[in-house]
Amino acid sequence: MKVYVMLADGFEEIEALATVDVLRRGEVETIMVSIKSDKIVLSSHDIPVVADTTIDKIEIMPEDMIVIPGGGKGVQKLSESEILQSLLKKHQEKNGLLAAICAGPTIPGKMGFYNGVKATCYPGCEKDLKGAVISNDDVVVDKNFITSRGPATALAFAYTLLSIIKGEEISKKIQKGMLFI
Repeated sequence: MKVYVMLADGFEEIEALATVDVLRRGEVETIMVSIKSDKIVLSSHDIPVVADTTIDKIEIMPEDMIVIPGGGKGVQKLSESEILQSLLKKHQEKNGLLAAICAGPTIPGKMGFYNGVKATCYPGCEKDLKGAVISNDDVVVDKNFITSRGPATALAFAYTLLSIIKGEEISKKIQKGMLFI
């Protein structure tokens, strides 16, 4: 299993990089993917990050997970990516794991993926979670979807992903080592 973290210029760095950090600490193969042809992606606070690869070079398997971080400009650019839209549709057809945080859930939300699914997002973005049962919980897991609210919930989101992939024991070990618990 691999985790693909999708990056576009304007991504929210704490949401993307905390997730990558926690999953790699848990020895999960985590790949940062630029949705453009250049591997250098500029975060929402103008921090350049070098992605591991570009979206045209990946092949996502049904057992893999896709992560969509927030950041207003980044989410806008992610939502405009036809390649990403296609990957998300194919992954959803196979009930692949899809995690999104902050404004990130609006992408699958607008695509109709959350119909009847409990989900959360950054306050004010709820209208774009078409058909979702809206929650105010920090992290929500329902079916093959994991959603979270925003920057302050990034670590809880990452630990939840790690727990789903590697189990609660590994997640707790990493949390303890990072002084989260």
